[in-house]
Amino acid sequence: MFLRNTMAAFGGISAAVQFFDQLFPRDFPDPGAVTLASVALGVAWGAVRARTKSVVRQEFRHPAMTVVVQAGDLFEQPGHLVVGFSDTFDTAEGGGLLINDTSVQGQLLARRYGGDVQRLDGELSTALAAVAPSAREAPERKPLGKLDRYPVGTVAVLGARPRFVFASAYSRIGNDYVASSSVEEFWYSLNRLWDAVHRHAQRECVAMPLIGSGLSRLDYLDEESLLRLILLSFVAHSRERAICRELRVVLRPADLARINVPEVEAFLATLASGLGGT
Repeated sequence: MFLRNTMAAFGGISAAVQFFDQLFPRDFPDPGAVTLASVALGVAWGAVRARTKSVVRQEFRHPAMTVVVQAGDLFEQPGHLVVGFSDTFDTAEGGGLLINDTSVQGQLLARRYGGDVQRLDGELSTALAAVAPSAREAPERKPLGKLDRYPVGTVAVLGARPRFVFASAYSRIGNDYVASSSVEEFWYSLNRLWDAVHRHAQRECVAMPLIGSGLSRLDYLDEESLLRLILLSFVAHSRERAICRELRVVLRPADLARINVPEVEAFLATLASGLGGT
């Protein structure tokens, strides 16, 4: 992103230099000095552009809603939260084999449930009581974690207003404890997520991480592609019915550094123009 912004700035400066050189050929300074100055200005502009554009905000009119993409701490955001899970809704860390304590799931357990696994498992059991498991693993095949498997796309709504947690199963965990998903499963689970948000959130603010960018093995999609899929799914679903008044996609700084923020901004503006934006 830095290199792209720098080259764009250098191109613009070069065009301006050529224009003024044609208008005032006698008064123009030494070409070598101008080139060096242009490069310096281009580098400076690229650095400023890459660092300062860390938040994208797009307003929509029909329905009235806002989409925000930003770096930050997911658990400090207002409103409801979305957290990705596997199809077994495992919560025990298992020495990091099942759930990494630095992952969003690990942070959910530590920061929203004070490390109380039994409380989190109890809420998951209550939320999933009306959902029929799609399969059950034998204990000898999956010694760690839970045995019941639920369909990909299942959403367990945890907690209470005004801070629901939408636990979305968007991947399958193998008996080797490696999670995997596909674009089709990811897209389907997003659609089921928006259905659950529509039913329970009462159009209140919802914050979510860049799900799919961790250990779910959607490695063939980069961070920007995952982000675009999430945004496209949300906006497409909002064409059918209002979901929430504000969606915040909260990125880790490392993920944000791998995303071309101006292009994401342009992508959102294009979606808004098709749906009715400012």
